Order: sequence, then C-alpha cells, then structure tokens
Amino acid sequence: MSRSTPQSSGRRLEGSIAWAVRNADGVVAIGVALTVGLLDITDKGFDEDNDIVTGAILLVLAALVFGSLTERRRRMADIRAATSGTSRAIEDLAMVRTLAGPEVGVAHEQARRNTARWVFKGGTGTYLRAVTLPECVREAQRQRRSLSMKIDIVNPADDRVCEAYARFRRTFGQGDTGGWTLERTRKESYATVLAASWHRQRLDTLEIDVHLSSVAPALRFDLSDTCLIITQDDPRRVSLYVERGRPLYDYYVTELHQSREQAVKLDLREATPLSEEPTVDEVGRLLDRLGLPLPTSFTDRDIGDIIDKALHAEDPYRR
Repeated sequence: MSRSTPQSSGRRLEGSIAWAVRNADGVVAIGVALTVGLLDITDKGFDEDNDIVTGAILLVLAALVFGSLTERRRRMADIRAATSGTSRAIEDLAMVRTLAGPEVGVAHEQARRNTARWVFKGGTGTYLRAVTLPECVREAQRQRRSLSMKIDIVNPADDRVCEAYARFRRTFGQGDTGGWTLERTRKESYATVLAASWHRQRLDTLEIDVHLSSVAPALRFDLSDTCLIITQDDPRRVSLYVERGRPLYDYYVTELHQSREQAVKLDLREATPLSEEPTVDEVGRLLDRLGLPLPTSFTDRDIGDIIDKALHAEDPYRR
C-alpha cells in the first residue's frame, strides 16, 4: 500500500493553494453560495418555503461554479501539455545553427580545442588531412591525452564510387579549378590513408580507424565531443552546427556508426613503418600490407603526389 511522502503532500498543498489563488473569484463565489444556502436551509426560524428554494438555488449555483472551475482546471492542464509539446518542438528547431564564411573555420577550431574524439565522414578528407588531423594530434600532444579518430571516406580501389564522387564534384563544385577526375579522387583517398598511418605511428595515444565506403557522399560530417558540423564542398554555401546534448547530435552519432559498419575497415596496426618523409617504396609496401594496393598504372610521380597530399596538404578554404 503506497504512502504519500511529506514532500509530495507539500507539493499537492502548494498546487491547491496556487489553484485557489488563480481562481479566487470562483472560490469566493462558491464559499458565499454554500454559506448563504446552508443558512437559508438550516435556519430554524424560517417561515416560508421561499427560504428553502433560495437556499437550494444557491447550492445549485455553487455546484455549477465548482464544476466550471474543475473544467477550467482540466482545460488549463490540456493547454499546458499542448504548449509544452510546442515548446519542445521549437527548442528542437533551435538546436541547429547555421554557419557561413569564416564562422565555419572558427567552429572547427573550437571543436578541436578540447576534444578526445573526432568522427569524420566525407569524400576524400582534404580538409581533414590539411587541418583537422594534424591540429587534433598537436592538441593531444600538448595536453598529453589520448585521441580517438574515425575516418569514413570513399574507397580508392572502387572505380565506380570514385567516378561518382568526381562527377558530383564537377557538377556542383563551382569555383573549383582543380578539376575532379577519377584519378584525382583516388589519389586524395590514398593520401588520407597514408596520413592516418603516418600520424598513428607518431602518437602512441592516437587510436585511428579508416573506413572505405562504396557510397559517394554529398555532405561532410565532423563530430567532436562538443558538436556536429555539417558542411558542403562549396564554402559559399551555408553549413550547419549542432551542439552536443541535442537529439540531432545523438541521431548522427548512430547514423555515422551505421555508415562505418557497412564500409571496409583498414587495420592500421598492420601498417609498415614510415619515415618522416615517406619514400615511394615505403608507401607501396604500406598500401600492399593494408590490402589496398596502388593501381599498376600509377607511376612514381603519382605516388609522389599522394605523399605530398598526405603530409603537405593546403587548407582548401584558406583565402
């Protein structure tokens, strides 16, 4: 048998008092009607039936007022429930903030500052190699802490997805003078694999996974401990910012996990050693060991381009 606690009793009493104050007019009317009605009915000195009728009418009116107040209270509860749902909906809409121009770079910088986790999903990871990966590693070294990174990019060994991504960039990448081709897409993805392996060998506390997807993405996702940033290949277009703790952030944590589960994961623990400036032979051995051999059509110059893109990539959004 449940017993009400003093706290719950106190809350109910406070609620009743507050309700009475909000409906003071009705409460007073009920009190007066009940008092006068009972006096008229129970007055032993009455001589006429009119006293009984008047008292009865007052009691009926009191009952009607009480019923009206009860209905008002029920309706107010329904309104509060409806408005609370509306408030939650408005709050959920406000959980997404738009970023434009230099705001995107500032948001990325703040996200990198104290994060121990970074999840990336995108095309080939150019900005990731140029800025995100080296900056996150430097911050982890400075703070002497661990860092977990998960990278999801297009599979350079899959001609179909590389061609699809190159076609997408040619179609929508206005102002991109680099020229996206099948070969360039391959090199950019190979470069991200090389960069991940190179940095992993230089920071013992870096846990980094690379996943190779067979689906060409239209958006880029960067998720840290504090936020999610969604960008496009064209820096002139609006980007989106979602703080951690909002439902959309949690949704994308699950979405990005599911995407990685359907991609090919490279075991970077099998990577062969890389020098400060990797040689063509070192890169070839590394990719062979990872089960991602270079195309036979690639020359030493092509591999040199991959090395340069991996370790000396320029920020594509620097003006």
